[in-house]
Amino acid sequence: MALTLFNTLGRELQVFEPLETGQVGFYGCGPTVYNYAHIGNLRAYVFHDVVVRTLRRLGYQVKHVMNITDVGHLSGDNDEGDDKMVKSAEERGKSVMEIADFYTGAFFNDTERMNILRPGIVCRATEHIGDMIALIQKIEAHGFTYFAGGNLYFDVARFSSYGELARLRLEDLKAGARTGVDENKRNPQDFVLWFTKSKFENQALIWDSPWGRGYPGWHIECSAMSIKYLGETFDIHAGGVDHVPIHHTNEIAQSEAATGKSPWVKYWLHNEFLVLDKGKMSKSAGGFLTLQSLIDAGYDPLDYRYFLLGGHYRSQLQFSYEGLDSARNARRSLLDKVRSLAAKAGSGVVKAAAEAWKQGEPLSVAAQAYLAAFDRALNDDISTPRALAELWGVLRDSGLEGGEILAVIFDMDRVLGLSLKEQAEKSFERVEDAETLREIEDLIARRTGAKKARDFAQADAIRDTLKSRGILLEDGPAGTVWRRI
Repeated sequence: MALTLFNTLGRELQVFEPLETGQVGFYGCGPTVYNYAHIGNLRAYVFHDVVVRTLRRLGYQVKHVMNITDVGHLSGDNDEGDDKMVKSAEERGKSVMEIADFYTGAFFNDTERMNILRPGIVCRATEHIGDMIALIQKIEAHGFTYFAGGNLYFDVARFSSYGELARLRLEDLKAGARTGVDENKRNPQDFVLWFTKSKFENQALIWDSPWGRGYPGWHIECSAMSIKYLGETFDIHAGGVDHVPIHHTNEIAQSEAATGKSPWVKYWLHNEFLVLDKGKMSKSAGGFLTLQSLIDAGYDPLDYRYFLLGGHYRSQLQFSYEGLDSARNARRSLLDKVRSLAAKAGSGVVKAAAEAWKQGEPLSVAAQAYLAAFDRALNDDISTPRALAELWGVLRDSGLEGGEILAVIFDMDRVLGLSLKEQAEKSFERVEDAETLREIEDLIARRTGAKKARDFAQADAIRDTLKSRGILLEDGPAGTVWRRI
């Protein structure tokens, strides 16, 4: 089964065919570093991570680019409100670049804890002003701009396919438009390519340009940097659904106006919101949850990753601590099962299993069937819930040998990113030797036999003996597993 993705441009599932055989250019919208990322933001980056991991699993060489917005993003996407970076700096008594550096570091600390692979190219807006100016000059030379009130605007009326991504009709937008937002705009949907000091005299970061000393609009940065690193056309652009009607729509207009090439991006992928009882999580509304707030509440960052994998990226995901508890319990059960398998198999088998998935060594027909089903789940528009189900199916299959089960789940985890191999290897660090591990498993087997014989006193005695040694037994659908307490 070929990889199929839901392309927002066209609103349909499409077979993925890269522009260049074996190569994929992938651009994911990065953070605006004026505050900590909230857990809703992190859903997008886990999704991007799974897409990149899936593409690499399928044999593609992926060039992954992500921007860091450290200038120019107003609090409203449609050229409204204050500059988010400047506002944050003023509130905290820091410089804009101090704010940007601090929250960039905080962002990557979060993504590392979530086991999100760092993109190959991370580009900061402030380091690419020249590229933005050059791109704006191309747009201007092609007749898509006008200068008014000290700012250079993109004239959407001159771009005939404006709004195609979001399925917007310019005539309808004009009819329902608000007035008085920006009197310099010919159309409400026109957007600023370059702001000058005539509008923002106290802007902290400004540069010289052909239109005056000022700074770029937010939308131009993604176009300029993606084109710089991926070319004038590339394969995949990803982001949240909130980017569809304005940011990504404007990116398409200005990029294709500059290059004359269409489509600029072949596949557009958008993840849905993480929602609370009161609706979409938002920094501007206050009271948002960060990854650290989950950690402080006793959760592992990978508990949250597991929680996100349990929902399809195109469906809104309702966050609750009850749901996160379920994810934590499921992940604990998963890790305990992996450790139990490792204990039975021994460190040599675990090492061999790890090498097997790296080298693509042949597996049994049954094991290959699980991997094929796993791949079908991923190829069907990145269905991580189904992929997780296949992982559990392998773990519950008593017909497979432990070493082969480990090889299969290690292979699956190359996409899921739950650090299963590392956890299996750690199981040998947490007890004195493999003999002790086998003793634990033998006691668990004896307890299982006692329960079947309805000798509950013996079963409880074995449980209490293990508990006194710091080992907690948990009975579940996958059988009895153990973990240290």
